[in-house]
Amino acid sequence: MRLSDFDYTLPEELIAQEPLPERDHSRLLVLDRRTGAYWDRFFYQFPEEVAPGSVLVLNNTRVFPARLFGRRRGFTGRIELLLLRRQEGTRWEALVKPGRIARPGTEVIFDEGRLRARIIMSHGEGKYLVEFLCPEEEVETWIDRIGVPPLPPYIRRPDTASFARDLLRYQTIYAKYRGSVAAPTAGFHFTERVFAALRERGVHIVELTLHVGYGTFKPVRTEEVERHHMEGEEFVIPPETADAINAARRSGRSIIAVGTTTVRALESAADSEGFVRAGAGWTELFIYPGYRFKVIDGLVTNFHLPRSTLLMLVCAFAGREHVLRAYEHAVAMRYRFYSYGDAMFIR
Repeated sequence: MRLSDFDYTLPEELIAQEPLPERDHSRLLVLDRRTGAYWDRFFYQFPEEVAPGSVLVLNNTRVFPARLFGRRRGFTGRIELLLLRRQEGTRWEALVKPGRIARPGTEVIFDEGRLRARIIMSHGEGKYLVEFLCPEEEVETWIDRIGVPPLPPYIRRPDTASFARDLLRYQTIYAKYRGSVAAPTAGFHFTERVFAALRERGVHIVELTLHVGYGTFKPVRTEEVERHHMEGEEFVIPPETADAINAARRSGRSIIAVGTTTVRALESAADSEGFVRAGAGWTELFIYPGYRFKVIDGLVTNFHLPRSTLLMLVCAFAGREHVLRAYEHAVAMRYRFYSYGDAMFIR
């Protein structure tokens, strides 16, 4: 399978730079994955598209302000750290830009010198081990004080002050457990009004946690799709979530995943019959066309970048031709794309 099979043309002006004032007023493209038929709605109408008795599964991870801007000691040029994963103590794995000056021993100054960090060593692919020079219990406090939301590169902000709105909106309303460096953006559209309407229809809403990592930014660099390797991500599936999903499978009710991260957690935790095991896990699952889904019957998702692993997952679920035809319609109808953009419901 070729990377070019997952390309499409998107006018730059359709890349959403700001969230809508009301989350559930985003547009919703509903796609029937069996027939390829699609129709236009708004997200506040989503509950009308869900069969009563379905189980809706959310990823309740919380994004932390993982992007830090500082300067190298003795120089005025800016250095950017994107914190990826805590290692031990005050040490973190981080992406460092510009990489050409990120040498072991380089000291980075934040907040006029009130916080310092030292680059310890390279982990390759632009990643470094970084040590904060402060007590361990103060690290997260400092991150919250000086960090900004880790927006993807296609969302542009002129300065750090312009990130203020994103602290609230680059997050789902049900986010609970801190740990992600990118948001599970399919959940952005949900409001208490939408949840109330779903519950009135008898939809059972459950949660899991998958902390979204660097892999969500990582482009596919091999023309042969099968040679790409996914970055690992941690997930936890509570017993009550597994029980609800397994009961739905036994009774033939639909299981709807909100977002590709939820899909990867569920499919990684399932046995060959599609029953989900509760507990903690680690997934490097790469889903592309040809994959046989074991758990999900429906998917809420945003519109994804060309040639991305996220688009490949969606094509695996609904069929590449159906998805790309629906994307053509979305472009023609001026849907908003990517993280702050509109939504799809594939059923």
